[in-house]
Amino acid sequence: MRRLIALAALFGCTPACASETGANVNFHLTAHPVGWLALALFVLAYVAVILEERIHLAKSKPVVLAAALIWGLIAWMTGGAGGTHEAQQAFDAMFLEYSEIFFFLVVAMTYVTAMGERNVFEALRTQLTRRRFSYRSLFWITGLLAFSLSPMLDNLTTALVMSAVILAVGAGNGRFTTLALINLVVAANAGGAWSAFGDITTLMVWQANKAQFFDFFHIFAPALVNWLVPALAMNFALPKGSPEPAEGSSPIKHGGISICLTFALTVAITVIGRQWLGMPATYGMLTGLALLNLLATRIDYRQRHYALAQGMEPQTYSIFRIIANAEWDTLLFFYGVFACVGGLAALGYLELASTHLYGNLGFTAANSIMGLLSAIVDNIPIMFAVLKMNPPMDQGQWLLITLTAGVGGSLLSVGSAAGVALMGASRGQYTFMRHLRWSWAIALGYVASIALHLWMNAHLFGGH
Repeated sequence: MRRLIALAALFGCTPACASETGANVNFHLTAHPVGWLALALFVLAYVAVILEERIHLAKSKPVVLAAALIWGLIAWMTGGAGGTHEAQQAFDAMFLEYSEIFFFLVVAMTYVTAMGERNVFEALRTQLTRRRFSYRSLFWITGLLAFSLSPMLDNLTTALVMSAVILAVGAGNGRFTTLALINLVVAANAGGAWSAFGDITTLMVWQANKAQFFDFFHIFAPALVNWLVPALAMNFALPKGSPEPAEGSSPIKHGGISICLTFALTVAITVIGRQWLGMPATYGMLTGLALLNLLATRIDYRQRHYALAQGMEPQTYSIFRIIANAEWDTLLFFYGVFACVGGLAALGYLELASTHLYGNLGFTAANSIMGLLSAIVDNIPIMFAVLKMNPPMDQGQWLLITLTAGVGGSLLSVGSAAGVALMGASRGQYTFMRHLRWSWAIALGYVASIALHLWMNAHLFGGH
């Protein structure tokens, strides 16, 4: 509640616009044609997202349009009965939740882009490809790096960075490349599941106060098992031998290491602000953006001074220019998803789903099924839907849905942002069908991770 009021002040809203009434309003229109039409709009928008590569339509466009139409229908339907104010409150509450995620993502993307511009990731790729590691060693190294980097960089960024390494060292060996990319998707998704920074879903759970920052560490071991089980199965299918070492070098540009250290400081400020000061995560991230801007001024001065000394045309270095190159399609896609699911919640669909799913099956079965659904529907609307349902679960169950929503998408190549991105980046070496051949092994890891979490929650963390 305090988080929403603070953000309301930031955007010029009154505290009333962020009230619990607005967040939990239910117009009970699931049996009305308007409700059916809204649900159909959401399904059509998501079909367009799935077919993004085939129809060449950016994923943000259909969901943002669907969101506008859904909320327009809600406002029109409820306006005649004097419910316009409630519809506005519901939209404001949804938008304030999204805005906190938005600023968090903008800063995180800015840091990642800044590190990429300073050759941080390219230097890592060069160092790995120059060493004479075997294919098997590279398989485990890239998987371990993905699992380790994903909690900090997020699973999508990690997958894109590490895929460059795999495609470089695996050129000419299709079997290694395919297996390594499948392993990369599983490792990146599993690594992102045990950190508040690792995935949008974990960030959403953290922001909703369902788990504290250090509570996510409880699912580290289950997430690790989720990756290790399919990785061990794929290990026996890897080719023998070693790739040829890469030529040349890619040193980190001036300021690259400082940006990495500043990012680490930003993460620390965010955690301290959230855990001990009670401030939203955006407080720490925007503080880190201020620090990055100060560092950019120093980098810009050094870069200009060096260029003038060499008799070259000086080029400015600006963080605002980096922000302009952020993944705005992804940011707007997240808005469309939040708005669509928020609209369906206002219509009453999530309460209906909560009654039938969580009420009849029990929390463990329901959370496991929701994780499986995230392999078909992106995990972001799945998690947002569960948060909107707000079933009366204990912390162990909230961590379970965090785990299943984070790793369930690994079952299919289209089930996670990392998988979808690699299908485009791999130039046909990572496809839906090639991933599907190993879904059985990934499913074993999925079941093993759930079983381990339930055991640990019952015997180590005092859950029930």
